[in-house]
Amino acid sequence: MSFNIVLAQLESTADKLENLKKAERAVETAKSVHYAEMVVFPEVFMSHFPVGTPHDMIHKDAESSDGPFVAAMRRLAKRHNVWIVFGMRELTDDPSDKRVYNTTVLVSDDGSIVSTYRKTHLYDAFGHKESEHIKPGDALFEPVPTPFGKIGLFVCYELRFPEIARYQAVRGADIIIVPSGWVRGPMKEQHWETLVTTRALENTVFMVACDQVSEFYCGRSMVVDPMGVCMAAGGEEEGLVSCQIDLGRIQTVREKLPSHVHRRPVLYTAMDSLSVHN
Repeated sequence: MSFNIVLAQLESTADKLENLKKAERAVETAKSVHYAEMVVFPEVFMSHFPVGTPHDMIHKDAESSDGPFVAAMRRLAKRHNVWIVFGMRELTDDPSDKRVYNTTVLVSDDGSIVSTYRKTHLYDAFGHKESEHIKPGDALFEPVPTPFGKIGLFVCYELRFPEIARYQAVRGADIIIVPSGWVRGPMKEQHWETLVTTRALENTVFMVACDQVSEFYCGRSMVVDPMGVCMAAGGEEEGLVSCQIDLGRIQTVREKLPSHVHRRPVLYTAMDSLSVHN
């Protein structure tokens, strides 16, 4: 079974209406030119704010999952009969907490919300402090069945945690989608390509990583197959990255590389209580 997926490698702005216009243009082109059945947008595509933006401004911009931005994206999916994955900033239930959730929404081609995920591992690295304005979620994404196989999902910085990808894979994920805002920097692009490829190869699944692009983010969105082969990739500018995924490739690879059945989980349980020290 094969299907067409498009990664909408775009730069989002602080203007949600402008981002919706970008999404509309991207979906229209993805559908009419690339015959897309699923379109993936980057992490927090709903709105981007530069480093140093006051917390109050970010909190004021956030919405609930039934707010106007999500509603517009749901209408877009239904109108074009296409599945959509996108990131947003979601309000918490605690009015005294000025942080918001970094949430990803999976919408089906009939416009219904299939699932959501609140980023659990926050980007407090390389001099950044995402936890100052983002509240972490408390549960990993549970893979969901779709017409395109079982879909797993996590976000950006979480590529650095192999346990998260493994959690998806052992629960049957065929494809893991990773909406991202991977920040540029020394060695960062190499980390991005290495981690996306490694997560695909070690779990023998497809990895679909859609990154924001700007002077701050590096782009280079990728689709990598279960053997670690890069099937499609973006550059450093805005664009649509199209790829046809054949799920039969998973079984073909696993017949050659059956590492998924060679695992010995009973030996790994002791790791849960360990920490890494330099």
